[in-house]
Amino acid sequence: QVQLVESGRGLVQAGGSLRLSCAASGSIFSMTAMGWYRQAPGKQRELVALITSGGSTNAADSVKGRFTISRDNAKNTVYLQMSSLKPEDTAVYYCNIKGRDSRLVFYDIWGQGTQVTVSS
Repeated sequence: QVQLVESGRGLVQAGGSLRLSCAASGSIFSMTAMGWYRQAPGKQRELVALITSGGSTNAADSVKGRFTISRDNAKNTVYLQMSSLKPEDTAVYYCNIKGRDSRLVFYDIWGQGTQVTVSS
């Protein structure tokens, strides 16, 4: 079984920075794609950024140039570095990881969510 633990929640002022972390543990064989999503009150969950096992990244237009996704394969951890934060970035951020466990069974799991609040 694979588990995720998110960290880095916080309250920051507009223009500030914050880094989120998501660490995977358990019976991991591979992690093919790792991503961050967010959900603001009254809105649908949306993709923020993705990174593949090969290191290719993709980000939503609203965060390009401000947010950076990265991964540390040795630590089974994905990060989201957020800079120049805006009040509209306020949301619960969720980590998502897809891969195969030690039995080569595909998994697609979500973190518990971490609150990011940006004040104006």
